[in-house]
Amino acid sequence: MTARPQTFALYFGNRGFFPEKLIAGARAELTARLRELGYGTLQMDESVTRFGAVEGTEDGLKYARFLEAHRGQFDGVLLCLPNFGDETGAIAALRDCGVPILVHAYPDEPDRMGFADRRDAFCGKFSVMDVFCQYGLPFTTFQPHVVAPASATFAEHVHRFAAVCRVVNRMRRMTVGAVGARTTAFKTVRFDELTLQRYGITTEAFDLSDVFQRVRAVPAGGAALAAKEARLRSYTNWDGVPPEKLAMLAKLGVVLDDLVTECRLDGLALRCWIEIEKELGVSPCVLISELNDRGVVCACELDVCNAVPMFALALASQRPATCLDWNNNYGDDPEKCILFHCGPVPQGLMTAKGQVIDHPMFAKALGAGCGWGCNVGRIAPTPLTFASSKTADGKLWCYLGEGEFTADRIADDFFGCAGVARIANLQTVLEYVGREGYRHHVGVTAGHVAAAVREAFGTYLGYELKNL
Repeated sequence: MTARPQTFALYFGNRGFFPEKLIAGARAELTARLRELGYGTLQMDESVTRFGAVEGTEDGLKYARFLEAHRGQFDGVLLCLPNFGDETGAIAALRDCGVPILVHAYPDEPDRMGFADRRDAFCGKFSVMDVFCQYGLPFTTFQPHVVAPASATFAEHVHRFAAVCRVVNRMRRMTVGAVGARTTAFKTVRFDELTLQRYGITTEAFDLSDVFQRVRAVPAGGAALAAKEARLRSYTNWDGVPPEKLAMLAKLGVVLDDLVTECRLDGLALRCWIEIEKELGVSPCVLISELNDRGVVCACELDVCNAVPMFALALASQRPATCLDWNNNYGDDPEKCILFHCGPVPQGLMTAKGQVIDHPMFAKALGAGCGWGCNVGRIAPTPLTFASSKTADGKLWCYLGEGEFTADRIADDFFGCAGVARIANLQTVLEYVGREGYRHHVGVTAGHVAAAVREAFGTYLGYELKNL
């Protein structure tokens, strides 16, 4: 997701009543451990303050100047307490850091509890958290309360915090493209642009008539078109697809890519029917699939409010996200359902390459041959995280949960790309979705990343959040 490794600025707290000798060991250990876990680090030079740690306001201001001098070079701050630490220095140092903060405290060892070795970071962590709360400075902490850097638990904390940083730092300023107007039949995807803007999410709107003009202007022998055709050919199976339909999809793909580049879009929501099928004679499902597969989130049916959590899910998991329908029961199992969509599921979430077909819904409505581009297959078994959002009363509301895609069979003649999802308390989830006025769509990614997304949404981005 970034050109450089994710990097954390390291902060070390100190209080003189407690053993200062622990600072040097923490500086060396934490740097080496984070490098081992695949992250970069920034540290203020040890000579700037006593022991290279922060104690009191003056030290805190020195650290704040250090961060300002390296603005843009770090993704988050790891606040480490090798001993009790100093809360006054911490707030002076970090109140304007502008990135997520992970508060970490070293554990004491049962056989090293004498005055020369006892850390009391367990207690000091409360003081730092208390003062941050008083100043309204958001921070992150995970359970257990104290953890040794050498432990597997610390590695889990850091990886989760890295996901929080990816989500927060990218979504504070997100731009999503709305390609086409909302179709009258889909009032469920209505949203408020101004509410999204209050959360730093800009909507750029594009008229489909302009898209169609640009598609028809794509030069037949151009390099961009040839590259797009080659990409699509290698991406999925095209057996039986008329060559002119592949060519038209490639042209539309070039135009969508140009919109992403020109407006620096982080994601898209596309009015995928029925004008595209009428005017161009293709269905854009496979293009949505391919965009999602390479990390440009794209929601179907102009669902801008699902493009937003899809972006968060993809950032957190570093895997593709997709937009699916809450679509079918799975027999009489109350904790299973079929999640489905026509063909926009990225190949990275499928059991194998899909097969492009003529979309049967459009074949029925408009006649055969106008819906080529539906990429069908099955979703691979995997843990999953799901989320959706809506705008209401001037706020951005979200729900978030986890489950798994199973290996349960879906009938061969089941149209589209689908998977069986097992979700604990599914019936409660479904009732909540319906009663609270969320759309029939849900964003999904592989892996369990709800904890990181929850922390990003609730602590830093200010979304109204329901955990399911």
